[in-house]
Amino acid sequence: MMLSASPTTLAKSSLEEMLDSLRRRDEEEKPKDLPPALPSRPTSKARLPSAGLPSARRSLPTNFTTLANGESGCGLSEVKEKEEGKRKEKELGVKRSGFGRKKLRKDVNVDSPYNSEVVEGKKGEKSEREDGVSEKEGGEGRVDLAENDVLGYFIKKKLHVWCRLSHGVWGSGTIQSTSGEESFVSLSNGNVVKVSTSELLPANPEIVEGVHDLVQLSYLNEPSVLHNLKYRYSRDMIYSKAGRVLIAVNPFKDVQIYEKDFITSYRQKATDSPHVFAVADTAYNEMMNDGVNQSIIISGESGAGKTETAKFAMQYLAALGGGNGGIECKILQTNSILEAFGNAMTSRNDNSSRFGKHMEIHFTSLGKISGAQIQTFKRFIGFYLLQVLYLMWMFSTLPEQSRVVQLAAGERSYHIFYQLCAGASPTLRERLNLKMANEYNYLVQSECLVINGVDDAQKFRMLMEALDIVQICKEEQEQAFAMLAAVLWLGNISFQVIDKENHVEALDDEALTSAARLMGCAPHELMQALSTYRVQDGKDRIAKKLTLRQAIDTRDAFAKFIYASLFDWLVERINKSLKVGKKLSGRSISILDIYGFESVKKNSFEQFCINYANERLQQHVKRHLFKLEQEEYELDGIDWTKVDFEDNKECLDLFEKKPKGLLSLLDEESNLPNATDLTLANKLKQHLNANSCFKGDRGRAFGVRHFAGEVLYDTNGFLEKNRDPLNSELVQLLSSCNGQLPQTFASKMLNQYLKPATSLDAPKQSVAMKVKGQLFKLMHQLESTRPHFICCIKPNSKQLPGTYEEDLVLQQLRYFGLLEAVRISRSGYSTRMTHQEFAERYGFLLLETNVSRDPLTISVAVLKQFNVLPETYQIGYTKLYLRTGQISALEDRRKQVLRGVIEVQKYFRGHRARRLFHELNKGAKSIQSFVCGENIRRKYAIEANRCSAFASQLLDEQLMAVIYLQSVIRGWLARRHLNKMHNLKQLNHGSIKFRRKMGRKSSEAKDMPHEQQIQVLPSVMAELQRRVLRAEATLGEKEQENATLLEQLQQYEARWLDYEAKMKSMEEMWQKQMGSLQTSLGAARKSLAADSAAGQLGRVDMVSPRCYDSEDNASMGSRTTGGNTPVLFSSAMPDVIGGKENGLSNLVKEFEQRKQIFDDDAKSLIDIRTGQPASNMNPDDELRRLRLRFEAWKKDYKMRLKEAKARLHKRGRPESDKGRRRWWGKLGSRAL
Repeated sequence: MMLSASPTTLAKSSLEEMLDSLRRRDEEEKPKDLPPALPSRPTSKARLPSAGLPSARRSLPTNFTTLANGESGCGLSEVKEKEEGKRKEKELGVKRSGFGRKKLRKDVNVDSPYNSEVVEGKKGEKSEREDGVSEKEGGEGRVDLAENDVLGYFIKKKLHVWCRLSHGVWGSGTIQSTSGEESFVSLSNGNVVKVSTSELLPANPEIVEGVHDLVQLSYLNEPSVLHNLKYRYSRDMIYSKAGRVLIAVNPFKDVQIYEKDFITSYRQKATDSPHVFAVADTAYNEMMNDGVNQSIIISGESGAGKTETAKFAMQYLAALGGGNGGIECKILQTNSILEAFGNAMTSRNDNSSRFGKHMEIHFTSLGKISGAQIQTFKRFIGFYLLQVLYLMWMFSTLPEQSRVVQLAAGERSYHIFYQLCAGASPTLRERLNLKMANEYNYLVQSECLVINGVDDAQKFRMLMEALDIVQICKEEQEQAFAMLAAVLWLGNISFQVIDKENHVEALDDEALTSAARLMGCAPHELMQALSTYRVQDGKDRIAKKLTLRQAIDTRDAFAKFIYASLFDWLVERINKSLKVGKKLSGRSISILDIYGFESVKKNSFEQFCINYANERLQQHVKRHLFKLEQEEYELDGIDWTKVDFEDNKECLDLFEKKPKGLLSLLDEESNLPNATDLTLANKLKQHLNANSCFKGDRGRAFGVRHFAGEVLYDTNGFLEKNRDPLNSELVQLLSSCNGQLPQTFASKMLNQYLKPATSLDAPKQSVAMKVKGQLFKLMHQLESTRPHFICCIKPNSKQLPGTYEEDLVLQQLRYFGLLEAVRISRSGYSTRMTHQEFAERYGFLLLETNVSRDPLTISVAVLKQFNVLPETYQIGYTKLYLRTGQISALEDRRKQVLRGVIEVQKYFRGHRARRLFHELNKGAKSIQSFVCGENIRRKYAIEANRCSAFASQLLDEQLMAVIYLQSVIRGWLARRHLNKMHNLKQLNHGSIKFRRKMGRKSSEAKDMPHEQQIQVLPSVMAELQRRVLRAEATLGEKEQENATLLEQLQQYEARWLDYEAKMKSMEEMWQKQMGSLQTSLGAARKSLAADSAAGQLGRVDMVSPRCYDSEDNASMGSRTTGGNTPVLFSSAMPDVIGGKENGLSNLVKEFEQRKQIFDDDAKSLIDIRTGQPASNMNPDDELRRLRLRFEAWKKDYKMRLKEAKARLHKRGRPESDKGRRRWWGKLGSRAL
């Protein structure tokens, strides 16, 4: 941003002048025994830019003086600084090269992953040389003077200090006295020691003991940091902060700080204590809020707990981004699988990762994990899925294949071998011909088969579950286990010498047979591949026998190749099971867990590659923690006192520099046919002795001074391992096997190494060049992310809980540069935002509306409004820099305002939505009312049409039902009357016969003589007595029967009264209907008579339709209780004259006949009540039949009347009479 220069920019602001005056007054008034004040804050050039450009010439340091000889210098502080620097270099044995003391190099290493910044670095160096003297020198002088003042105050007041004891350990005590350059310190245990005054360091007060962030320490020095970490470690607080770096001390035991409640606590921001969850949460929030990819870089030596820390970070991210698909569960299970196949027990770690992994987790725009893919480290453009990228360097997979066949004492091979031998089921053990682990040569050579506290069988069961979860089928699992068993059996294959030249051939024993069967080849084919090799002689290939050493090397190389190929296949198979096809938003979090720095008794090519990778990773860490941050401060023109740090650039140049670097010389020597490991060592010593990081040794050894210390390497096997040799006979053997996996391994190897040589083919890369290329790709990928650092510390070398070795911890802190990181974090600015970003994010919080709308003015106005102290921020040319904790107040206020805005928007949108809803609801109801009305009208019209069409049919059906009911009732009444009459007749006839019989008996008795009567009297009397008794008994029974019959009779009489009432109502209805018919016929007669009287050509007019049709609704006239029908209709019919009325006469006669029949039927039903109650006639049925018969006749009679009406109507009428007919015709049609 361009700012115009003004005269006021050369002077101090009024605020600064006031602060200076107050400071001078305090210095004059303060007592002599108070601690010295902190160094004064320098003038801010960023607030008062001279020209507004980053390239503006900076002012000279305040302590710059001109010496007598005319040379410029910085006074006594500069001399002291140089002497102190030389003393520290001599003491540490390392040359210090701090940032800002750059020298012009003629041999700049252009082969770097940061090539794009080399030119910028040169420009920065040029500008510094133009300045003449760096500001840092003057700044450091002031800091040294301030520290001396503090130490003098501690000596004077005899406060607690740290002193270095004779054996190099720091001790805490109180100064008793001082004598020149020596001081006497009383230690905490009561001993008094004499130490050099220069070795004393101030101790922190107890109030800051055990702080979670080292930045909070009042006095920052090595013993204070060590004591603070030890204090927290003893209380199971294994996490601490050092500015931007999280320190994780391995507890070597289970610490209950990773449960779900801890995850919830950090998700809800309920705690701010240091934790790996907090780092993962910060990375996740920055990714979601800023849209910038994040990376979590975990460093530390072997056994420091990097693998477990990475797993916990993944666990937290899986909890944050877990969805319903279960992909996060699969990702976590891949750790178990790859640990079993890629981790091993070493002398320094029971679960050491022998491969590096870089996990890049991608999230959707909603923050959910969307998929997973596992592959070797390659950057594919267009992949936006969750990628778990594993760096597999040696033979493109594992960096330590030699562990399969060679083990050091006290170490184990990869966990999977021991887990398979201990946990395989009996069925699987039988199919693979598995033995116990102590029966395999590859496993027993180290005499270490178990790990204390680890159950290999249980681990194998967990591995099987993990393989099932990532959807690797049982068949593929068994094939993989078969390859593992084949590797173990290969180690048991032995050779026998067959001639004097020490040529050998493999023994045909159980080991050879089992290995061949598991791979799917014939035993003799495997024997030949392990015992011979072919040499090209012209056009022919000649087979030659191998010596014992060559055969063993071939066997071991074959076993290593199978295991490495199996590891590659496993990664690809997991990749297929986790692959998804969803598009992602490009948001990602990378987790880098690379194997730590190694220095063992005999360091070979594997340690050479591992330590080079760690060196490059350390450069990335220091680049972001120290170099880039300080460069940014300088380029943006803010006041900054530079912090020295140990840069490992010189060591990286030793490895990568062309053409005289370690990798270049190793690659060059590998391409020479007659080169040996000794010639390689001699060439390295010849070209690299001038480099301070290289140290030549006798024989094949050479040393490299790494950031973590000096390592002595043995070049034995360097050239052979770097060439990555391939025995084509073994590859062809695998391609001929029956098993699917061996064929897959062979096809991949053939595609890579057995391509036909053409002029267009690039030369095959060596292993070292592959390592370098993959490292550069990794660095490029990490450079595109915002890094978060975790430093894992190993507290003791014995892996014991609760043990804290200060020397070991201090060494690791120095390697990582934690003290420098804390100093930069303490004096640096953790929050950096461009003026545009700051104005866009916080500009709406301004209360004043008349502020200029340029971003810089808005930023300054916001800071003033919220009373941000000038010491806590600086304004650069392009960015605003805030110290730790200052942005939180602005963020809280921003969230509060946004919540209020959202609340207002919520109510406004709710009101608007409700108003719109009511309008829509009202309109919908109006539309519904119209639609419902139209539907009802349509339904009514359809129903009306249907009813009008079927009205007459329904009426006829009802009439038929009435007639049928009448017929039934009349029939029932008639049958009942008949039965009663028949019963009465039979009863009278029986009584007559009985009287006649009794009369005859009495007359016969009278005619008998008196003597005869007296003679038979006793017998007759006995007989009569018996009869009397029987009669009395019978009489009693009859009385009971009579009582029962009387009750039944009463019931029948009650029912009959009901029937009689019904019959009366039916009779009245019939009378009304008959009267209606009579009325209709009478009206027809009168109409005909009137027409005849008018003389209309002898035509008879029809009966009025209205009068005729009204018979359906009118009554039939009244009837008497006796059932006599009035004779009005019959008496009127004789008046009808003329032959043209014959049809009507017939109808009249039929009506009279039917009337008489129905009257008789009704009388018979009434008379039935006098009959026997026990009659079989059912009055209800008779009444129903009578009604039905009446209705049928009525319908038929009505139809015939209509026909007569139609015939009369057809005879024609005069025109004058048509108008008169129209009104009653309409009324008649309506009645229908």
